[in-house]
Formats: sequence, C-alpha cells, structure tokens
Amino acid sequence: MATKKVTITIPEDLLDEIRSETDERGLSAYVAEALRAQRQRDRLLELTEWLQEEYGPVSEEEQQQAAAELDEIDAEHARRRGAQGGSGTGAAA
Repeated sequence: MATKKVTITIPEDLLDEIRSETDERGLSAYVAEALRAQRQRDRLLELTEWLQEEYGPVSEEEQQQAAAELDEIDAEHARRRGAQGGSGTGAAA
C-alpha cells in the first residue's frame, strides 16, 4: 500500500503518551489505525443518518430489543470463552 508523509499538529501531552507506548515507526501505524477507525465511525454515522431518513428513527422499544439481543450475544461469547478455559485462544466458535 502506498503511503504519503504528512505533517499534523497534536497536543504535546497526547503525543508523549502515545510515544511512551510505541516506537517512532509505531507512531505512524498508531495514527493510521486511529484515522482508519474514525473513518469507519464516520461512515457508520452516514449510514445511520441515511437509514433514519429512509425509514424513520429507531423507537425506544426497538433500541431496548437490540440491547437485549446484544446482551445475549455477549453472554454467549462469555460462556464460550469459559468453555475454552478462559485462554482467549483456540478456534472461533
């Protein structure tokens, strides 16, 4: 993948914090991953806005139902991790 060098300005304390956890080459990778993650969030927000324009806002009941389904999925993942001995390794379930 092609890369391009750019100049950015960030708060010094934030830079110090990140540099304490990464080497100089890791800083670029860290920033690139942060930008990639932000771009994904931006695109999800665009999709959410379009869906709400197209189909209307999500009701409180629908939000509660979705939250309950996510809780069930989280519980199942926790159960499967426990069945693997909590190592976090092994085949995907």
